[in-house]
Amino acid sequence: MNWVPADSSDFGGTLPRPRSGHTAINVGKSKVVVFGGLVDKRFLSDIAVYDVENKLWFTPECTGSDSDGQVGPSPRAFHVAAAIDCHMFIFGGRYGNRRLGDFWMLDTDIWQWSELTSYGDLPSPRDFAAASAIGNQKIVMYGGWDGKKWLSDVYVLDTISLEWTELVVSGTLPPPRCGHTATMVEKRLLVFGGRGGGGPIMGDLWALKGLFEGDNETPGWTQLKLPGQPPSPRCGHTMTSGGVHLLLFGGHGTGGWLSRYDVYHNDCIVLDRVSVQWKRLATTNTSPPARAYHSMTCVGSRYLLFGGFDGKATFGDIWWLVPEDDPIAKRSPSLPPPSIPLHESEAASMESSSPQHDTKGREKEESAASVLQKRLGISISATGSELMVVHESRDEELIELCLKLAGDRASNVDKVACIQALREHWQQTPSSSLQLKELGPLLWDYQRLIIQQHLKNIESLSLYLESNPSKQQIYQFAHIKDASQLSMDDIPKLLNEYRHLLSN
Repeated sequence: MNWVPADSSDFGGTLPRPRSGHTAINVGKSKVVVFGGLVDKRFLSDIAVYDVENKLWFTPECTGSDSDGQVGPSPRAFHVAAAIDCHMFIFGGRYGNRRLGDFWMLDTDIWQWSELTSYGDLPSPRDFAAASAIGNQKIVMYGGWDGKKWLSDVYVLDTISLEWTELVVSGTLPPPRCGHTATMVEKRLLVFGGRGGGGPIMGDLWALKGLFEGDNETPGWTQLKLPGQPPSPRCGHTMTSGGVHLLLFGGHGTGGWLSRYDVYHNDCIVLDRVSVQWKRLATTNTSPPARAYHSMTCVGSRYLLFGGFDGKATFGDIWWLVPEDDPIAKRSPSLPPPSIPLHESEAASMESSSPQHDTKGREKEESAASVLQKRLGISISATGSELMVVHESRDEELIELCLKLAGDRASNVDKVACIQALREHWQQTPSSSLQLKELGPLLWDYQRLIIQQHLKNIESLSLYLESNPSKQQIYQFAHIKDASQLSMDDIPKLLNEYRHLLSN
């Protein structure tokens, strides 16, 4: 197989804008429909369609509205999508820090959206789930993240009656997870990888039987351990069915406790359904940049790769993966469209309920750690490029952490007292017991205390450090802009410096 960047001769029309966390599915054999996603802190709700026969990208004029008069679903990313005949079904996803549980259908013959009222065992709002069509009537959905816990439930939707059924599965269950793939192969749902409860990235493969009523099979999971060269543990990858093969591409893995050691993949691994083993796909030419939360669809004998992110940039490039005898296999590659750096303004974060890009705010490129962990519900904050530190009363992550520490008393607690309680908590907590979500607020409070003690008001810490270089040796972490730059060995040192500042 050959990787070939798409060029202007491959398509007509307007290409979709860069994004990650979107869905792209085949509707029949004639079109690929892209919906939603995320770019530069903006959640999207647009539709982009690739007309396979005419080699044309276009944006349809959709009709239909919900109770608020909005045409189509609200902006979202990390939702699930599946196609039955000419209909695309959308469920869940995320907008800001809110998980969604609404259910939509798009009729691609007339481009009409309908918000559906479903019945039965309704699934809870979630993102990072995975779903697949079962035959030409049903859809199965597995797992995800509801904002508090990783899920391992299985739901089957009848698209005719609009009734959800939670599948009762006997025997051993896979660990809960999100960011995995779920692909129907004949009469089995194959689930691979994902991030599991407690945070580990997984590389296990499971098969679920009992999804077809006429077969009289009791629903049950089986863990498959296949020969060959299996993929490394990962999440945010794609698994695309093409002929007798399942093609796994990309995704994100980790090599350490802090995700500064995260790795993004651009390898291709094939699950051969005939020999029932993993195989590394030999590819020629230059491979696409590594990425996760992209899309990969099968178009005839070709695979179409679009979008994704690598922790630093959101991609808008389009690549073909084609057989060696394909006419475009040997053409000279042209440069793909540039990627869009991920930015974060001083006031916005992935956990904001209404993430709007502040073009006037100071911006910085996010690290792989902060991007992925925020999208998985584990927040590591980042400040502006000049280390502007806000007052604690306006530090939303600090306040949120304080309220979580207060627990049931959160509605009645005084914020000043709550912040003091959090600082006392950090004074007493061993470094080994710190939670990952505490590192960002701890780092910013450390820098805030430096400013309060030396400048007596809130202003740029960068300017202070530049004018007092000796302080950079006393306060080793005053210059750090992102908590993901901390190593494990840095945590006890940071805590010691922080406690010294508190004692003063």
